Amino acid sequence: MKRFGLVFAAISLLAVSGCTHEDQGPTPDQIRQDTAKATRTAARDAKAAVQGVVDGLKKQKPVNINTASAGDLEALPGIDMARAQKIIANRPYGSSDELVKRRVLPQAEYDRIANQVSAQ
Repeated sequence: MKRFGLVFAAISLLAVSGCTHEDQGPTPDQIRQDTAKATRTAARDAKAAVQGVVDGLKKQKPVNINTASAGDLEALPGIDMARAQKIIANRPYGSSDELVKRRVLPQAEYDRIANQVSAQ
């Protein structure tokens, strides 16, 4: 009977150990599916980023210093309310570089906004 108990215990142990298996990790199909999903997501995100840049460039028109409101002028880098009022008070301008020639803005401040303003 002891022998039967030992054999039964050995068989039970083998059966239990055979039923458990270590995680083998993802299958090749799972890896392909995950890679395809990640690729689709990256492509979608890249398209969205490019579209955002394009939209931003389209919206960025130069501020006309002859017609812009004080608020529009204050949106320019380095232009506060006092500078905006000074720009408005010295209108009209034949070209944007007259802001420096007429001493409305120092050269350094004009250089910061030169590509963002016009005098159309």
